[in-house]
Amino acid sequence: MFGNIGVPGLILIIILALIIFGPSKLPELGKAAGNTLKEFKNATKDLISDKESDKDAK
Repeated sequence: MFGNIGVPGLILIIILALIIFGPSKLPELGKAAGNTLKEFKNATKDLISDKESDKDAK
């Protein structure tokens, strides 16, 4: 997903995030993004396990 960004692009994104949100909000945004990704990952695991259990039941 982020394979084509590179170091200069990553630095630019970090600088823009600091300018837009400020240094005090960045940890909160990072935590919220991490929680969102974790919930998404858990939901996809549940969907995959439901499909596998449906296949086993048939």
